[in-house]
Amino acid sequence: MRVPLPGLPEKVTIYEVGPRDGLQNEKAVVPAGVKAEFVTRLADAGLRTIETTSFVHPKWVPQLADAEELIDILPRSPDLRYPVLVPNERGLERALANGVTEIAIFGSATETFARRNLNRTVDESLAMFAPVAARAREQGLWVRAYVSMACGDPWEGDVPIPQVVSVASRMMEMGCAQLSIGDTIGVGTPGQVTALIEALGEAGIGPERLAVHFHDTYGQALANTLAALRAGVTVVDASAGGIGGCPYAGSATGNLATEDLVWMLHGLGIDTGVDLGALAATSRWMAGHLGRPSPSRVVQALTPETETT
Repeated sequence: MRVPLPGLPEKVTIYEVGPRDGLQNEKAVVPAGVKAEFVTRLADAGLRTIETTSFVHPKWVPQLADAEELIDILPRSPDLRYPVLVPNERGLERALANGVTEIAIFGSATETFARRNLNRTVDESLAMFAPVAARAREQGLWVRAYVSMACGDPWEGDVPIPQVVSVASRMMEMGCAQLSIGDTIGVGTPGQVTALIEALGEAGIGPERLAVHFHDTYGQALANTLAALRAGVTVVDASAGGIGGCPYAGSATGNLATEDLVWMLHGLGIDTGVDLGALAATSRWMAGHLGRPSPSRVVQALTPETETT
C-alpha cells in the first residue's frame, strides 16, 4: 500500500553503484561480459544512472581492470548515464580516451582513510583531484565528488561535522556538480545525517546538490535515507542486491540494497521509474554469478520458494 508522508519529494533519482562499488570488493573477478549484462539488466529495470567502473590502476583494484573493455560493450541510449570513478589524471586520460562523459572523484573526510585509500594526506589528495576536476570540466564532463567516512571512521572514531564540511567544501569549490555524502562504515544515525546536511547547507552546499551513500552495517541505511529525504535530498546511491563494501575499510559491509530502497520509496508514493520485480530478478541472477544469496531483504522476500529450496 502506498501511503505518502508530508515533506518528502515526489520523485527520487537512484544512483546505482552496484557494477562499480558492488563488484570492486568481490574476491573473484567477474568477466566483462557478465558485468555488461548486469548493467543492461539494471537499465532494463528502469535505472538510468549506473556507475559502471573505475579507471584505477589494476594493481589496486584488480576486479575493475577491464574498465576499457566494459565501457566499449555497454548498451547505449540517450537517457542512460554511465559515470565512472577517476582517481587521478592518468585515470582521467583513460576515461577521456574511452568517451566517458561523467566522472566521480573519491575523497576522504579523515586522514587515516585518505592514506589507506589513496596513500596521501587529505590535503595531498585534494591537490591531486583539483587538476582532474578542472580538466574534466574543460572537456565538458559532469563531475561528482564523494566524501567518504562522513559519519565515522574505523580508526579515528566519530568524525566531527565541521571536518566533513571543510573537506566537502574544498571539493565542491573545484566545480563539482554533485556531492555524495558517504557513510562508509554504516555508523551514522538519522540525527547525525540531518545535522550534517544542515551544516552543509549553511556552508552553501544545499540539498539540491547533494546525494547520500549509506552502508547498512548497523541497519540504519533506510532510516538515514528517510532523514535525508526529509532534509530535501532527492538523489540516493544504492547497490543492486546490497552487494559491495570497501576494499580499504574492512568494517564497511554492504551498501544499501537498491531493492530495499525502492520498496520504501514506492510505499511512500515516491516515483523512481524502477520496476522492482525486474530489479530483484537481476540481483538474483547476479547472486548466482557471485555464488551466494543476495543480502537484500526485499530480494529474499520476493524470491520464489522454488529458488530457495
